[in-house]
Amino acid sequence: MIRWGSLLVIFLTAACGGDKPATTSEVTCGLPAPSIGQFVAIPGGSFTKGDSPVYSEEAPTLALHVAPFALQAHEVTNDQFAAFVSATGYVTDAEKSAATGGPEAGSAVFDLPEGSAARIDPWRLVPGATWKTPTGPSSTIDGKDAWPVVHVSERDAAAYASWAGGRLPTEVEWEYAATRGLPDPDTSTSGAYDDNGHPVANTWQGIFPVANTQADGFAGAAPVGCFPPDKTGLYDMIGNVWEWTDTLYAAGSHTLKGGSYLCAENFCRRYRPAARQPQDTDFSSIHIGFRIAKDIPPTTE
Repeated sequence: MIRWGSLLVIFLTAACGGDKPATTSEVTCGLPAPSIGQFVAIPGGSFTKGDSPVYSEEAPTLALHVAPFALQAHEVTNDQFAAFVSATGYVTDAEKSAATGGPEAGSAVFDLPEGSAARIDPWRLVPGATWKTPTGPSSTIDGKDAWPVVHVSERDAAAYASWAGGRLPTEVEWEYAATRGLPDPDTSTSGAYDDNGHPVANTWQGIFPVANTQADGFAGAAPVGCFPPDKTGLYDMIGNVWEWTDTLYAAGSHTLKGGSYLCAENFCRRYRPAARQPQDTDFSSIHIGFRIAKDIPPTTE
């Protein structure tokens, strides 16, 4: 069940939401169709989890070794999720919630009309906000096949992953891959901004939530692959949408990684590999998606 408390947690802890998105006609970027669904092999190795922590939940720092695995090069798209639903008849938690009704029905939508002043809590639970209708019943994903699917709970993401022959990555795997991919290993924010402060990922530029310069070209989510791949060959590990992992954060919640398309310097500095965010397992939002991992069989001599 979606909880109003979760909405306030998202706002106050800066799991950054959305503004008026760029229209389909404005978008000319993204991965070509043959590249959708490709995986990148992540070699095993050691790294420091929680390196350069900013928020208390990112500590302690730990030296860990990670076994090889494969990670989808991009976030799961609307088109990929639609194929899953078509094949299985799967109904998401947000769709079930809308059908049930009541004061806690719906999925989370960030409602801050362009030019409006900041409000205490611009988040709304919108019955009928689903992966197919991201801002409510009158909306659509027509023309947005390559955008990351949103309004999916951890259970929804895990169900897709299983159908697709994979699984959700663990938090450690996700952070290891993102750390390996940093343009500058010594600068934890280099996955979001280059040395000149130019955005290289989809985040919020300006003062959240009152001014967004959209220097990255987007006010909302972007199609997968609009920004350059990291050093490992992965797209949008930082920014665009938060990503579910299969790692429990606490009872009833899982860990999100990567930040979202509107994390800002003044309010949400979670566009770093070490950043982590708890979220109710059955919760869904307009700025939470996922990607999937696959095991790599051990090599034999």
